[in-house]
Amino acid sequence: MYKVTLIPGDGVGPEIAEATRKCVDATGVKIDWDFQECGIEVIEAEGKVPDRVMESIRANKIALKAPITTPIGKGFRSVNVFLRQELGLYACVRPCKTYKGVRTYFEDSNVDLVLVRENTEDLYAGVEFQAGEERTAQLIAKINEVATGRTIDTGSDTTGVSIKPISIEGTRRIADYAFQYAVDNKRKIVSSVCKANIMKFTDGLWYDETRAVALAYGAKFEWPDLAEGVQPDPALVGNVSDTNGEIEYNERLIDNMCMQLVQKPELYDVIVTENLYGDILSDLCAGLVGGLGVAPGANIGTEAAMFEATHGSAPKYKGQNKVNPVALILSGKMMLNHIGEHEAAAKLDNAVAEVIAEGKDVTYDMKPDRNDPTAVGTQEMAEAICRRM
Repeated sequence: MYKVTLIPGDGVGPEIAEATRKCVDATGVKIDWDFQECGIEVIEAEGKVPDRVMESIRANKIALKAPITTPIGKGFRSVNVFLRQELGLYACVRPCKTYKGVRTYFEDSNVDLVLVRENTEDLYAGVEFQAGEERTAQLIAKINEVATGRTIDTGSDTTGVSIKPISIEGTRRIADYAFQYAVDNKRKIVSSVCKANIMKFTDGLWYDETRAVALAYGAKFEWPDLAEGVQPDPALVGNVSDTNGEIEYNERLIDNMCMQLVQKPELYDVIVTENLYGDILSDLCAGLVGGLGVAPGANIGTEAAMFEATHGSAPKYKGQNKVNPVALILSGKMMLNHIGEHEAAAKLDNAVAEVIAEGKDVTYDMKPDRNDPTAVGTQEMAEAICRRM
């Protein structure tokens, strides 16, 4: 028996959470679901994510979370970002795979890649200074005083500032995760993505460290000159698997990576990148395989793991039993793999694939005609997946 925190969220969250619970239970794995309400209404009423929710996740170490609404440009910061940072969930893992029957321009490309995104640093670290505040003006003045290159030339009272921290230890940790994921899942290529040609001291550090981690794993460099003058990461060398060149390491700049994924996504396998770039690429990759409705996700740390769909709460569809539950169901599959229930995870994945391929018991968005009257509801699609298992 596994105890798992289940956060139903808000908007369509409770509906897809229930659909996912049905499917996970139908695999035969025994789950004791610890329900914790944490939707926008609860957070606004209590002024924060309730302590009881955090205590539940820390105690159970596994959480399945449906979407929670985040106001745009006002109100509290993203609950997703808060949970990742508070729980130390440093690795965001988002597989993107084509399923037969899902409508996409790339259905013949056999996309099967995994995006590994650093969760705690970069511009999402939340180190921000608001325009018009005295401390912001003081910061700008100090930056201009110590800067050896470009300075901030706009008004000190009209300019907001965000800080982009990138550390060796943070980069080492996420690159290590990406390479170990590749080893464990028999993946062949790890691609490191950033914008080091412009941000030389942050993204440049990122490349320096991902190269050092690649050497610690004995990876084969796409361009051998990238390894010149680089030493294997001393914290990892001898403590991680030596792949003896069975895994290839390559690098792409973020803008080129976007083009590459649109042109030839089948060439990519595991992509490791920073926080902001990973957020953007995860939606791009979801678009390759049919949209956010089939895009699962996981946030992994040393003390806890949280599994969630990539899409939002879609409040306009609340209570209509209409939306596609597959993204959260596949997140449940990732959760099963995480706890070692690999056979159950494979059974669930196969059932999802077969129901989608058949095209009968699927929601409106998975029909060739979105107005097809034979489309089924959220719960009915989940029940079809359960029957298939």
